[in-house]
Amino acid sequence: MEHIISDDTIDYVGILAKLELSPEEKQQAKKDMGRMLDYIDKLNELDTEDVEPMSHVFSSVNVFREDIVTNSDEHEKMLANAPAVKDGSFKVPKTVQ
Repeated sequence: MEHIISDDTIDYVGILAKLELSPEEKQQAKKDMGRMLDYIDKLNELDTEDVEPMSHVFSSVNVFREDIVTNSDEHEKMLANAPAVKDGSFKVPKTVQ
């Protein structure tokens, strides 16, 4: 099936894409869009009944590592590097008056 793209459609797409097309460019764009839609129709002819949908081209598993607490007993060492300490925590300058 050959798709015929109207001038109104090309004008609307041009507005959305913020393009100013010459009359020759509009004609070429109409042909290109028609060919793209024809190709999509061709792809729709493929039998995809037994094809499992996928969300990504590469199969991937959870790539995040588990959170493992490794330095929970070094609280005092961390506070030793602080410029100021108050009540077992870092003391920072007040930023809001």
